Amino acid sequence: MAENCTHDCSSCSSNCSSRKKESFLKQPHKDSSIKKVIGVVSGKGGVGKSLTTSLLASFAQKQGLSVGIMDADITGPSIPHMFGVNERATGDENGINTVLSPSGMQMMSMNLLLDDATSPVIWRGMVISGTVMQFWTDVIWKDLDLLFIDMPPGTGDVPLTVFQSIPIAGVVIVTTPQDLVKMVVEKAVNMANIMNVPVLGLVENMSYLTCPDCGKQIEVFGYSKAKAIAAEYGIPAVARMPLDARISTLADEGRIEDYDGEALKEIFEQIQKAENKKVE
Repeated sequence: MAENCTHDCSSCSSNCSSRKKESFLKQPHKDSSIKKVIGVVSGKGGVGKSLTTSLLASFAQKQGLSVGIMDADITGPSIPHMFGVNERATGDENGINTVLSPSGMQMMSMNLLLDDATSPVIWRGMVISGTVMQFWTDVIWKDLDLLFIDMPPGTGDVPLTVFQSIPIAGVVIVTTPQDLVKMVVEKAVNMANIMNVPVLGLVENMSYLTCPDCGKQIEVFGYSKAKAIAAEYGIPAVARMPLDARISTLADEGRIEDYDGEALKEIFEQIQKAENKKVE
């Protein structure tokens, strides 16, 4: 510490041991109340990340928690469709209001702001990241126990913005059984570690198919690697989601909340244990 330290690090160029670390965390909307934020991530697209987000949120809602979903996949939003939500979000000078699912779950997605849900969002990365931040700072999330953030795949602008700017208590990584899965999971785990965000669980989607005649589990896309990967990287919980036509049907019909989601119970328990991270 400098001899004449004023304890105002913003006006000081000294790199002393007492220097305060700069925080990029942003305050949510002044009328928001959010106890815990959980990110759902993947190293690549098409693995069922939005489906996992929907099932985890629905399972949490059925446990009596107040739950919200922020659809941070701005160019490929799918959350409203899976919940059968078609109305547009409203707002005024105070902020943007969430839209409710049939069970009362709060959500915000780019598709809730477009006049036509099929209109493409042709924006560059910085604009997309800015929109995600508005979902945090301008949207009013009311009395939430859990806010799930469905992130776009990869380790680019949006995941980096979310990790730096929103107090994430932990992430759930979603993957599939194919051979390149280890590299994909490793990228997601390493990013979480760099950003000092705990990895709470690994969901292996399309893990197996249950034979309707004999009940045998058939690993269509190769042997499951989920437990081995979780053990290698110290991930505390694993869930194997089956190839189930009923899940696809419910998602297509906007009734994903009707699925029981019991396979994700262990992941949910880790989410409950995760320590809240607050904006300082």
